[in-house]
Amino acid sequence: MLSEKDKDFIHYWEKERERLSSISAKLIAGLPVAILFCLPILLFITSIYLFFSEWYTKVSNNIEGAMSTIIIAIVIFILFFSYFRIQYKWELNEQHYLELKQKENI
Repeated sequence: MLSEKDKDFIHYWEKERERLSSISAKLIAGLPVAILFCLPILLFITSIYLFFSEWYTKVSNNIEGAMSTIIIAIVIFILFFSYFRIQYKWELNEQHYLELKQKENI
């Protein structure tokens, strides 16, 4: 009943589901994509801070506090994005795995 592709997925997911079940594994697995997602934001803020510093200081007098707040917000967003991206993929794979196991038992 199951195709070879489905059987390969079952074997793959039986190995990977335990490895990716912890929070730290999900954070580490999603970190590269989350950093790439936030990299343009970091580059934009850095370029404004370095090349147009006089403009930025005219707009805001709290440059030190604003920069630390922005960096903290970006780090929190990176952690959030990396965890929930892998969690979403894990749930999709788990659902597909359970459907295939049910199909296999029929």
